[in-house]
Amino acid sequence: MLLLQVIAASARPDSFADLAEQFSPAVVNITTSTVVANGGPSPIVPEGSPFEDFFREFRDRSGQGDRPQRTQALGSGFVISEDGYVVTNNHVIQSADEIIIEFYSGKELTATVVGTDPKTDIALLKVEADEPLAFVSFGDSDVARVGDWVVAMGNPLGQGFSVSAGIVSARNRALSGTYDDYIQTDAAINQGNSGGPLFNLDGEVIGVNTAILSPNGGSIGIGFSMASNVVTRVVDQLQEFGETRRGWLGVRIQDVTEDMAEALGLEKAAGAMVTDVPEGPASEGGVLAGDVIMSFDGKDVSDTRGLVREVGNSEVGKTVRMVVFRDGKTQTLKITLGRREAAEGAVPEEGVEEEDVAPTEKTVLGMELSELNSELRKQLDLDADATGLVVRDLNNLSEAYDKGMRAGDVITEAGQQNVTSIEDLETRIEDAKEAGRKSILLLVRRAGDPRFVALSLDGSE
Repeated sequence: MLLLQVIAASARPDSFADLAEQFSPAVVNITTSTVVANGGPSPIVPEGSPFEDFFREFRDRSGQGDRPQRTQALGSGFVISEDGYVVTNNHVIQSADEIIIEFYSGKELTATVVGTDPKTDIALLKVEADEPLAFVSFGDSDVARVGDWVVAMGNPLGQGFSVSAGIVSARNRALSGTYDDYIQTDAAINQGNSGGPLFNLDGEVIGVNTAILSPNGGSIGIGFSMASNVVTRVVDQLQEFGETRRGWLGVRIQDVTEDMAEALGLEKAAGAMVTDVPEGPASEGGVLAGDVIMSFDGKDVSDTRGLVREVGNSEVGKTVRMVVFRDGKTQTLKITLGRREAAEGAVPEEGVEEEDVAPTEKTVLGMELSELNSELRKQLDLDADATGLVVRDLNNLSEAYDKGMRAGDVITEAGQQNVTSIEDLETRIEDAKEAGRKSILLLVRRAGDPRFVALSLDGSE
């Protein structure tokens, strides 16, 4: 036990002073200036109040009328090349009319925006200097371990250059973005530190300080830095193209749950379930709704988040092999990836109206179901050629309700086959029972968004 304590004590650095002294010249303060329509919020005065004219005159006298006002914001960043490329957060420079970079020496330079990526909150800036600038290099964030020492540098609360130290508290954190891969740290990341570097003890940048999760909106909380292996891909593309170019597969997906795995005959709950395949690379490559993507470009897919990151990190136009689980066996497909940014503006085609028919209604699996007709399609704002079964009502104590089913949902598949009538659904239920399944997988759409729900067959009619 004593030996372990000695080893642990020797692993702790005596000081971070050498690291701070060596790399501080590459860490910068960023001041942005933005013109806004007015000087800020005004007192709330009821219309017609005798105080209305008084407050209007007060704002005019103090220069806070409708005249444009200039506001400033502060943040941090770091130089990544001697010719003046600077990395920071997108939210630090967003909508800025002027960006001033202040170096550790006190020198100031005006920066231009090379490119931004709101999805990872990364921006790349450029300054023109008379001499080569001190810069820092990115490290491999994937080798950072929980418990490793890290050092954050930046401009907290606008007070100037500052250093804080801590450890890696957790890895692979997701906050809200599609491509999130945050390093959680207890090194102080206060307001104004956004965009600054998170160093390992080798002086390599393994994260870009981005956010603080605080219980009260203040500076006390948990710090998060976007992992360098995400940032470097973004920076390389911004530097080369001025924009990001992410791979696009063209599917809607959801995680595979234990009961979904049982209904499909999968050995374990893993992979990404395809809920919809609009026109795009996946559709052209033969992917079908109900497929479970097991591996992508030679890498196992554990869940939807992992698949999204792998696809996004892939080269546009690359042809990849993708293994899917379909009809009880695996199948390998070849997909040529598109570009996500080009696909995000796609507009769906309109359907064609058909003649109305009286809907058939029946209670199945604890849900009051009705076959779609043109009137129901209009009520639910569905395409004219939409098919399936509408959930008219269900008991809030039922399994279907517990698993998120609600009135207005549309069931389009059961047992990975289309259902256009209640008879279709009952046939799928009987087929599942004969196959020894304990549950059946339903593809459900709500406001156009698809997802799979596995419902138990116990006691079904």
